[in-house]
Amino acid sequence: MIRFLLNREIRVEERLDPNLTVLDYLRRHLGKTGTKEGCASGDCGACTVVVGELVTGEDGAERIRYRSLNSCLTFVSALHGKQLITVEDLKHQDRLHDVQQAMVDCHGSQCGFCTPGFVMSLFALQKNSAGADPAKAHEALAGNLCRCTGYRPILDAAEQACCHRRADQFDAREAATIEQLRAIAPRETAELNSGDRRCLLPLTVADLADLYGANPQARLLAGGTDLALEVTQFHRELPVMIYVGHIREMKRIEVGANCLEIGAATPLTDCYQALAADYPDFGELLQRFASLQIRNQGTLGGNIGNASPIGDAPPLLIALGAKIVLRRGERRRELPLEEYFLDYKVTAREEGEFIEKILVPRARPSQAFKAYKVSKRIDDDISAVCAAISLDLEDGRIVRARVAFGGMAAIPKRAAACEAALQGARLEAASFERAAAALANDFTPLSDFRASKEYRLLTAQNLLRKCFLELHAPAVETRVTAYV
Repeated sequence: MIRFLLNREIRVEERLDPNLTVLDYLRRHLGKTGTKEGCASGDCGACTVVVGELVTGEDGAERIRYRSLNSCLTFVSALHGKQLITVEDLKHQDRLHDVQQAMVDCHGSQCGFCTPGFVMSLFALQKNSAGADPAKAHEALAGNLCRCTGYRPILDAAEQACCHRRADQFDAREAATIEQLRAIAPRETAELNSGDRRCLLPLTVADLADLYGANPQARLLAGGTDLALEVTQFHRELPVMIYVGHIREMKRIEVGANCLEIGAATPLTDCYQALAADYPDFGELLQRFASLQIRNQGTLGGNIGNASPIGDAPPLLIALGAKIVLRRGERRRELPLEEYFLDYKVTAREEGEFIEKILVPRARPSQAFKAYKVSKRIDDDISAVCAAISLDLEDGRIVRARVAFGGMAAIPKRAAACEAALQGARLEAASFERAAAALANDFTPLSDFRASKEYRLLTAQNLLRKCFLELHAPAVETRVTAYV
């Protein structure tokens, strides 16, 4: 049984198919068709909804955190204990919500199919912004596609909605909503089942260890942004899932003197501040990771666990020397991340074992870290090549080098020959030319619809050259840093 708020109504669902997405639940079960299906893969944003969740601030006070999500990739079990808001819920009495009115005033809609998704992204932006910030507006809308209107009127609507924000019905009911969310907060392991399908929802990492040990065939579900594609794109059945999104220990970030400990179920949005503080390039790349809706759902552990050769986080973590903590029952073991990936979609994880946390070394004073993502679009796109370069510099010489790439092999991996060419070399163009040439010994990339093998190798070599230019002449602007 799961319990959640649909706007202000408490809903209790005892027998829903755990493979059911929030999008299909809204449209097929409730007849709420304002939320649209454009792609069923988290790319277009037409299905965007907003989910409110109780969080505790640094002052100890509880508040509701609103985040935009792709309902086409969110299984209904993820709603347990939360508030779901759809485009139908925004209008109050006979008045449009401010974000809806802004879209009307700024002529931000033509065919209208994508409009509900844009409206919900704007609603989440308004709830999380104190004023109009063009960069924040771009970030909020990067996961929403429009093929009619063009984006300028929609960005104008974002500015109007955030500049002239008025209290709405959600503000007026905040205290009552907090009480409702407290009343339905999960207090024990829950289960959603229908026929021979079920989803288990543990509250502690110990419960997860027990459940996964008893059900090693289960699929672990965190954000679901990759797993849900098996249902929506490949029409597969997932008989048993274990949802880890309620396990607080696995959503914690602890900043130590020498290490960042990041729970495997921590959404990428929450990882940003801790990682960007030590490694600005990591933060910059995270902002280009898919879309805000995906980052609000997808987790760092999930990006590692699905073992994709084109996942963006693993090359960066490998270059930084990160480790993962794997757990089975009461047993834990640490494993360097580079040793986790064995072959395409094959990992060192044993049966019944799961990733509990990721350990990322803190930045060193001598360390320079550069990360690059090359894709056809700046936002909401999959990498053709992802590169991460970590160098320790002393007196103009490279005393330590770790270089890792994604998109260049069946797994994200280090470039051993490239590292050897850099190790001990002077920080000069010739050193990076030798390292670029050595990449041909490290990788034999494949051609696919994203890039040819020749393009991938040349791009990887050019990223090394770019790294040198940024280190040698940091005042020279080499990246897109603003949108107008």
